[in-house]
Amino acid sequence: MSEEGGSGVASAFDPVAFLAEAVPVESHESSDEMRGFLVDTLAEHGVEARVDNAGNVRATRRADGDTGAAAGETPDGAARGPADDDLDGPHLVLNTHIDTVPPHVEFERGTDDAGREVFRGRGSCDAKGPLAALLAGFLAVEPARGAVTLAVTPDEETLSTGADALVRGRGADHPDGPVDPVGGDLFLVGEPTDCDVCVAARGRFEGTLTLTGSAAHAAEPGSGVNAVAALEDALAAVRAFDDGAATHPLLGGPTLVPTGVAGGEATNQVPARATVTLDRRSVPPETAEGFREALASAVHGAVADEVGVAFELTDRPTPFLEAFDTDPEHPLATAVRDAARAVGGSGDGERRPFGAATEASYFAPAPTVVFGPGHLADGDGAVAHSEREYVRVDRVRDAAEAVRRAVGTLVG
Repeated sequence: MSEEGGSGVASAFDPVAFLAEAVPVESHESSDEMRGFLVDTLAEHGVEARVDNAGNVRATRRADGDTGAAAGETPDGAARGPADDDLDGPHLVLNTHIDTVPPHVEFERGTDDAGREVFRGRGSCDAKGPLAALLAGFLAVEPARGAVTLAVTPDEETLSTGADALVRGRGADHPDGPVDPVGGDLFLVGEPTDCDVCVAARGRFEGTLTLTGSAAHAAEPGSGVNAVAALEDALAAVRAFDDGAATHPLLGGPTLVPTGVAGGEATNQVPARATVTLDRRSVPPETAEGFREALASAVHGAVADEVGVAFELTDRPTPFLEAFDTDPEHPLATAVRDAARAVGGSGDGERRPFGAATEASYFAPAPTVVFGPGHLADGDGAVAHSEREYVRVDRVRDAAEAVRRAVGTLVG
């Protein structure tokens, strides 16, 4: 077995002890300290990881004889990961993120109402608990074929520039420096699923619908074109946009919600402009660009001919998180399901959608599964991103053992 940039042999790794040290590390404003802690942890267990120019922590373990492109160099001067075309087996990528949302919530050990040990604090379930599980699998495996790469991103909660660079790479002309893409045949993404196997998730798009008319004195409304009045027909088109649309077998139907509106400049003037902000939760196979074109066309057909219609997606430097789905019977999904059931019992490993948009969408259409300990929400309300964020310690151990088994099945 060889390691990207490493020379040691991985020693025993305790995911719970790791998590107890990781949660107190504040990572809501900067990922730097948490990234350093992760790199140091890998080094302590025999793996010398590298940090690419997008801030991703990356390390690869290959089967004996699968040298890939390790002898080459990436544009940023670090050893390459495996060249997938040269691998005798699949390239499995383990991905999650080290950033958290504000505000930081202090770490606390405690018990839940059933007397089970829990860790509370920001990042305990989103996503340092899942990271602990992925690390357990990565450090335990000795690939017999193919390779496994750990690729941990710094900014999933904001703009996903790290994941974007992992997928699309960056050339030498990028202001922050080049990044080689991770490649990969299979992706296991760590998020709080309570050890369910999430094989699909909705996407999330946002855009602004702009209607234009012509200003006039309000005493002579017929001499102008009222953009605010045109909202009536435009919003009717928005409400009807998904009428008759096919539903996804796992995700159901998409949603389209107006979340903001503005228009008019003076109270005695026919308004020449009105805008509506729209939130879209998509299902496959809809893409961001396909949605943009279809929405603009639908509204244009609903309003008067003299009303101008434009719909533009909110500008961002990285792609929107689009919807994705993976065949629930794909070997990746079944390997994680079987491992989760073997560890936690028949109640674990349910194959279902994930409840939030996720960077996992960047890796599709390659087979992608979302998995980890913790909940987005429980019977008492929000967990992830909330003041009461927590993870059960026994579920961290379950998830870690499930990842070890699944990774072993896939490449071990």
